[in-house]
Amino acid sequence: MVDIATRVYNHNFKIDPIVRSMIDTDFYKLLMCQSVLRNWPKINVAFSLINRSTAIPLARLIDEGELREQLDHVRSLSLTRGESTWLRGNTFYGKRQMFSPAFMEWFEKLRLPPYHLERRVDQYELTFEGSWPEVMLWEIPALAVLMELRSRSVLATMGKFELQVLYARAMTRLWEKIERLRRIDGLRIADFGTRRRHSFLWQDWCVQAMIEGLGEAFVGTSNCRIAMRRDIEAIGTNAHELPMVTAALADTDADLRQAPYRVLADWHEEHDGNLRIILPDTYGTEGFLKNAPDWLAGWTGIRIDSGDPAAGAETAIRWWKERGEDPAGKLVIFSDGLDVEKIEELQARFAGRVKVSFGWGTLLTNDFRGFAPNDGLAPFSLVCKAVSANGRPTVKLSDNPNKAMGPADEIARYKRVFGVGTQQRLEVIV
Repeated sequence: MVDIATRVYNHNFKIDPIVRSMIDTDFYKLLMCQSVLRNWPKINVAFSLINRSTAIPLARLIDEGELREQLDHVRSLSLTRGESTWLRGNTFYGKRQMFSPAFMEWFEKLRLPPYHLERRVDQYELTFEGSWPEVMLWEIPALAVLMELRSRSVLATMGKFELQVLYARAMTRLWEKIERLRRIDGLRIADFGTRRRHSFLWQDWCVQAMIEGLGEAFVGTSNCRIAMRRDIEAIGTNAHELPMVTAALADTDADLRQAPYRVLADWHEEHDGNLRIILPDTYGTEGFLKNAPDWLAGWTGIRIDSGDPAAGAETAIRWWKERGEDPAGKLVIFSDGLDVEKIEELQARFAGRVKVSFGWGTLLTNDFRGFAPNDGLAPFSLVCKAVSANGRPTVKLSDNPNKAMGPADEIARYKRVFGVGTQQRLEVIV
């Protein structure tokens, strides 16, 4: 096991590139990329970094030269033979050859396209533009680079013993969380913490701790490289990106209203009925479920990623009952801002009513709150989102208006088209 504190002190990570593999990314990105390459290979999409926590002055904390060095390193990466063999031959979700030969041949040749970086006062403007299947793979490494460079800027000010104590406290905190999670009957939990992790080494340590501490209750990780190295399941399905981009391409309000369902129909065809998890909150969960075609009610489950998670699950349960489905056979995956207390609460409320699972993210892989001067290692909300498709702006409404994004006039239009009424504003923690 790596002595992370000593590694940090001796090298300040100079020997450790932040992103060290093309598959040091979330599994759902590769699944979506395959679908995009097949269905929308020539769509021009722009992604942009969005720092929701504007009080964190990234451009003052992170040296621009170091940032460019790490981003350039990401562009130098390509799929290794071992990684290709794993993707081609491994069984994912019970299916062999999840990735088609055509996709693998494309992926093996891929290098990520150029980026555009500018400093804007105390923040960085970081954008990626090009063909959708290429630029979409920048999202996760870009976030990992920014998050870890911010951590490194704080860690560089600490001495050898201070670092040892820092990591000892973080390890103790995580193990105490694991001990509480052990007491939850029927727990199913996965690591979803790649995009806003403290560091790669720390995420890998957290996964090893979960494997030992939780046994079969720990069902896998979203990180493909760690899944391959630790011989555990790679976890993930789809994300907001698919409906956001395809909705932006809609020519009429009627087309816009149907876009989120059409993209799921394409997804169903792409995966032969597997990976049938609905992410309904892109344009408001209530309206999405109310207007959903009946065939969607037959899907495996729903992932709840914004708003009040308990309210979202109750909405899903009512919807399944209205559509003649038994909620007890359906899966609800909670994945927004989770920590142990919320996991305990949700499991107690919904166990037996639905199949419950958790995608534990930032507060698994980046909980250093209170461990550095001025709380300088506390996690913050940084995202990298698709902001345009063929020159048209994208929109995300969410079930929490504090997570909404897009031009104000387009947000108003989407709210009208999708019938989104008053929403409760909730603090965006991570």
